[in-house]
Parts: sequence; C-alpha cells; structure tokens
Amino acid sequence: MWQTLRQPRWVARVVWVIGVVSLVSALLPSMRERLVLVDDVVPAVFPAAATTGAAAIGTLLILLAGALRRGKYRAWLVALVASLLAVVAHVVKGLDVEEATLCLLLAGYLVAVRGEFTARPDPRSGRRLARVLLVGPVLATVLGFLWLTVDTDGHQAGSTWLDRLAHAALGLVGIPGPMDFTSQEYAGHAAVGLVVLGASVLIVALLVALEPAGGPHPADPEECARLRAMLDRWGGEDSLGYFATRDDRCVLFSASGKAALTYRVIGAVSLAAGDPIGDPEAWPAAIEAWLAEAKAYGWTPAVLGASEPGARAFHRSGLDVLELGDEAIVDATTFTLEGRSMRGVRQAVSRCTRGGISVSAHRVADLSPEEVADIRHRADAWRDGEVERGFSMALGRFGEERDPATVVVLARDASGELVGLLHFVPWGRDGVSLDLMRRDRASENGVIEAMVAGLMAAAPTLGVRRVSLNFAVFRSVFARGERLGAGPVLRLWRSVLLAASKFWQIESLYRANAKYHPDWEPRYLCFRSSSDLPRVGVAALRAEAFLVEPAWLQRLRGH
Repeated sequence: MWQTLRQPRWVARVVWVIGVVSLVSALLPSMRERLVLVDDVVPAVFPAAATTGAAAIGTLLILLAGALRRGKYRAWLVALVASLLAVVAHVVKGLDVEEATLCLLLAGYLVAVRGEFTARPDPRSGRRLARVLLVGPVLATVLGFLWLTVDTDGHQAGSTWLDRLAHAALGLVGIPGPMDFTSQEYAGHAAVGLVVLGASVLIVALLVALEPAGGPHPADPEECARLRAMLDRWGGEDSLGYFATRDDRCVLFSASGKAALTYRVIGAVSLAAGDPIGDPEAWPAAIEAWLAEAKAYGWTPAVLGASEPGARAFHRSGLDVLELGDEAIVDATTFTLEGRSMRGVRQAVSRCTRGGISVSAHRVADLSPEEVADIRHRADAWRDGEVERGFSMALGRFGEERDPATVVVLARDASGELVGLLHFVPWGRDGVSLDLMRRDRASENGVIEAMVAGLMAAAPTLGVRRVSLNFAVFRSVFARGERLGAGPVLRLWRSVLLAASKFWQIESLYRANAKYHPDWEPRYLCFRSSSDLPRVGVAALRAEAFLVEPAWLQRLRGH
C-alpha cells in the first residue's frame, strides 16, 4: 500500500484534494466562536489576510498537482512550503484546526516521499522565472500604490505618497504598512486587496516555473550535419527518416554516435516521430538516452508513426505499442494504369490529358530560383488555412539549398499556369516520401491522380523505385469493417470513424491511397502507459497543428 502511495500520481491526487479543501475552507465563513478567540489574540486584519492566503495556497496546490504527477522536484518543494504556510493560514483565519491538521499531515507525507521527486526544471524556465520574480512584485506594488491613491475611502488624513508606496509593498506579503485607517473594516479591505495582488504574482511565478519550455534546443548545425551523414548511410531504413531534419526537432545521439533520435517537447510530452536514425543495432542506446532525459525532466515519452522494426525497439525499451494506421507504399517499378482495378485512376488521368494538363517531375536542385520561388508562393496560396500542418510526415520547408535531392511534381494547364504540385523528400537512395500535396481548387478534377501517374512514369529517370504516399489512420478498420461478416464491434468502430471523417478526412485519405493499390505498411503509436494516452493524443494533435493556440495566447507566451 505504501509503495502505491509513494508514486507521484498518488501524491498529486492527495495534494489536489487538500488544495480543494483549503480553497473551499477559505470561501466558507469561519465559525463565529472560533473567530472571536482569534480576534482576541491577533490584530483584526490578520484573519482577513490569512483567508486570502489560504485561498491562494489552495489554488497553488491544485495547480501543482500536474507537475507533481511528473515527479518535478521544484513542484514538490513549493508544495511542501505551501502546505506549511497553509497550516498557519488556517489557524489564523478562524482557528480551523481540522484543515490545519490536514495540511500538516500533507507536509509530513511530502517529506516521506521526497525520493520520488527528482525531475529537474525544464530547460530555460529559470530565465523567465527570474523575470517574473523581478518584474512581478514591482508591478504589483505600483498597482497597489495607484489603488491606494485613487480609492481614499477610510484613509486617515496625512498619509504621504511614500507611506502609500510602503504600505502597498508590505501588503503584498500580508504585513501591515504605515498607513492609518478610520476603521478596522477599511484596514482589512486594503489588506485583502494587496494580499490578492501578492498571491497573483506568486501564482504566475509558479506557472512559469512549472511550464515546459519546448525542449533543450532545436538541432544545431553540427548536430544536423551528423544527422544527415546518418541519413546518407541509413536513410533507406525508414520512409520518415528525412523528416527528422525538421527545424523544430531536438536530437539525442547514442553514446557511440551511431544512432540518433529526434523529438519535440509539447507541453509535458517528449514526442518522437518515426524510427531512430542510424545503425539499427545502436537504436536501443539512442532510445534509452531519450527515455532517461524524459525521466530527468518529468516528460511523458511517446512516439508517433514508428514502423514495425522501430516499434519493436521501443517496446523492448519498455513502451507499449498501439497500431495507429498504415502507410501506403507504391512500387514504381511495377506500377501500371492498365487493368480493371485501375480504371478510376486511368479515367482521371485521361480527363486531365484531354483538358490540356501536362505533368513533369524534377529534382528541386534542377529548378531555377525563380521557379522555386513561384512554386513556394503557389503552395502557400493553395494551403488549406493559415497554419502549416504536419510533424511526423511533413518537412515544413520547400526549395532550400540544404534539400537538393527533394523531388517536385508539377501540373500545368494548357496555358502553362501551375495548377498542382506534389513534393517528396528522399527515402534512402532509391525512394521518395510524400511531403506536400497541393492543387488549385479550380483545376480539373483528377490533377492529383495525374501527378502521381506522372511521377511513376518519370521514376526511372529520377532513380526512384519506391514511393511512400499518405498515411491512412485506422486503415484496417475501414478495410475490414466493410467486409461481409464483420463483427458488431468492428462495425461500430467503423461507424465512429466515418462520423469523425466529416471533420478530419480520415476515410477520404484511405480511399485516396487505396486507388493506387499500394502495399500497406503498419505504423504505430508508442507510449509509456494507457493513462498517458489523453495527454499524448493532445500533444500529437498540437504537433500536427490540428489544435492551435490562438494568436493572442502565443504572443502572451512569447512564441
């Protein structure tokens, strides 16, 4: 039983419950008989300030629960101090012995489980915390000074601006200042208001101190060079390998330097994508380094879109695995438009040909800067919404000199105007993996099929033998759920996904890929425990830009 109670998630639950108790106790009136006893011992302003303090501490404990669940040492330390302060606050605000005893027991409990909280502060959070601690009290003092200057009800005559400034500064921590008031009611009103300002600074500082900072750093030029050297040798192992060079990913190398793993920290989730890069024999060392870092900072590790070999490696390192969907792989050497099964694609290509649409495929390095700039402009104009989506299967850039081997497929109408494009990143020496798929909405229906067929026709010239197309989430559910004899659970799950497809195009992506009769390669989600899945799911949606913070909140957070 004690081993269970020592676990950070149980400590977080206990702290959350006692935080709620403290907050509710502060909001409810104290027993009159006890309050009279307190008033005989301490000045009348103290109970009011202590009540505000108890409410602030209760709020702090509630907010700390999430960080405590991650094993954060800083959260443990703040919770311990807050619980001890809560003991004093509950006694002073109305001799609330029951709540004070609970908080005292909580302090003892936290001391007993100290060894479970070793996670370090997130990188770079110290600098922002220092700014809050320096600027916050100054700003709160100024606001308190302005309030005391404007609202003069109940003030004794003769107070100077220096008195008001000192009273505001001392009042932030609940200490009576030099100002005199006409009654205890007015003095208590001022004390409560100033303590609320001080508590606000404390809460903001706590949130900043516990906020993840987005990982150690994006990969620097030296790390990028090492990563690309690994891709040159081992890039054919995983069709998603080249996406590891995204600018928003951090990288960790194995001790031997033979393998690496790229990831991004979103909230409290360290989210990797695809397989590790490099020698498969060195994958376990890279995975262990990543898991050790996640544990050190209290991050939740997860992997989005691992292949079957990668998923096995992550599973051997202690992660659970869930099949997420399938990746469509087309063999360019055997692809043909002939046959009854390809009738739909063949008709789409013929329709585009009759409409005067021509298709060409190029290495981006072979295009002029003017052509690259025009393609980039058109791609941005055709994007669905302002946000560039993608993380696990999107590069996030186009036409840069560092990506000379990428392939672009262009569709032009009879007048030579660009009406569609596909962009592929390298997959080893003989493959490409789809990055961008854009077209003019006013273009002929079937442009995408024409561009895919055009790429297959140009594959021998480009040295391409295999092509990775879009990823189909829960593809097997659609494929098996529509068959005769499918069970009730499978049919129900398919119905749910069909309903979700109205918003996220889950089924349409599957259908769009299936028409080319690809080989389906499963992709997996790897995670530590099922209780992490909601958090991991939100992080994945944020990474892929399906959940986006409002612009005003991003500016407030300094992004």
